[in-house]
Amino acid sequence: MRRRTFLKNATSAGAGGVAAGIAAPALAQGRLEWRLVTTWPKNLPGLGTAPELLAQMIGKASDGRLTVRVFGSGELVPPFEALDAVATGTVEMGHGSPFYWKGRIPAVQFLTTFPFGLLADEQNAWYQHGGGLNLAGDIYRQMGCKFFPCGNTGPQMGGWFNREINAIGDFKGLKMRIPGLGGAVVSAAGGEVVTLPGAEIPSALESGALDAAEWVGPYNDLAFGLYKSARYYYYPGWHEPGSTLDCFINAAVWEKLPSDLQAIVEHACGAVNQMVLSEFNARNGSSLRILLDDHKVQLRRFPDTVLQELGKLSGEVLTDLGSKDPLSRSVLDSLLKFRAEQASWSALAEQSFLEARSLPYTFARPTGN
Repeated sequence: MRRRTFLKNATSAGAGGVAAGIAAPALAQGRLEWRLVTTWPKNLPGLGTAPELLAQMIGKASDGRLTVRVFGSGELVPPFEALDAVATGTVEMGHGSPFYWKGRIPAVQFLTTFPFGLLADEQNAWYQHGGGLNLAGDIYRQMGCKFFPCGNTGPQMGGWFNREINAIGDFKGLKMRIPGLGGAVVSAAGGEVVTLPGAEIPSALESGALDAAEWVGPYNDLAFGLYKSARYYYYPGWHEPGSTLDCFINAAVWEKLPSDLQAIVEHACGAVNQMVLSEFNARNGSSLRILLDDHKVQLRRFPDTVLQELGKLSGEVLTDLGSKDPLSRSVLDSLLKFRAEQASWSALAEQSFLEARSLPYTFARPTGN
């Protein structure tokens, strides 16, 4: 997918298109058509294609009784107004990520991920078996919506920088696009946090309006061409170890939906949740190789001293945000408890295996070209 294609789609909506698109869908012989607005550029790999996949699955599984028409970022509403459009009933359905809605209810930002938090599989386990779905359901209900996890990016990269980060002081005065709780930590480190939709990152980085930018990882970052405007590509993504994407549906519309169609939507969201993660896992490796080999990107690891300072600041920021209201405290306490329970098992099972797998030894290599 060419960079200019989805960037153009993300920013080209005009007033006439908005007016036409918001017109209520027609019903024919008991069939429903929903409109889905996203925060993502149309056709952006992984993120932008997730709602398209969701729409296809719902239409096919329902045999056309419920069809979903997808509108990319800015085609009907600005990207950060997607939840408002759904909550007010302007459209029926949306797709984004919970931390974009923190202006409505602060506790919602914890539902995407948190610095030094849960990996994608752990995050999904928290939703399914750690009480996460109940907490998220309560939060989205207060915002007038029904919630489903609907994708996960897996571990992200630390971002693109035009100068090296050798000490925590290097964040001071740094103009960086980084959303959510990670942005709050960078701000605490002295950075100047800039909030931008994804489609606006390439031009801002290219123009010098940004000194650094965090987006997702190699798969999406390559598609955006961020390597053209920044020298250093940092890891690990301490701020977003496994970021949940959300599907949100107008609560009144959801309640009126027949139970069999509700089940179809729920199971489609569950399938897309896993399929998006699988896509990122499958594509990040080859995309990173292209960035390094073809575009000569300079890969850098954050020094341990920097990560330790970011970890300290993260604890302070999370404690402060969690103390501001009971709902935030409940969500953060649940996540921290689950992380503590998972840490020993993840270290014993996954971390120790990865260390073993990286040891030098002879192993059969694939044959052929």
